Amino acid sequence: VQLVESGGGLVQPGGSLRLSCAASGFTFSMYRMSWYRQASGKERELVAGITSAGDRRDYADSVKGRFTISRDNAQNTVYLQMSSLNAEDTAVYYCTVRHIGVRKWGQGTQVTVSS
Repeated sequence: VQLVESGGGLVQPGGSLRLSCAASGFTFSMYRMSWYRQASGKERELVAGITSAGDRRDYADSVKGRFTISRDNAQNTVYLQMSSLNAEDTAVYYCTVRHIGVRKWGQGTQVTVSS
């Protein structure tokens, strides 16, 4: 299993970013995918999840209405569209899948919201 995140960077408050996670090594279309984040000095927290078919999505209360998770099963990729970003969204964002009972993580991508 390999998960490779990209798309992070520095963005001003109120701005937008789209994160991508390219997956390989497993049958992507059969698994729920999630995004987590970890801010400096804080525990890792769930941001959003999407079912294998993409028909159901769930979000942390802190990002509802601002973030959208989506997936392209043909491209083995999951996305996180983030808008109206604020300083509290600054964190390392991780793509993850629970594969055969074991949670696998990507290396993470840093998102920094600052003026």
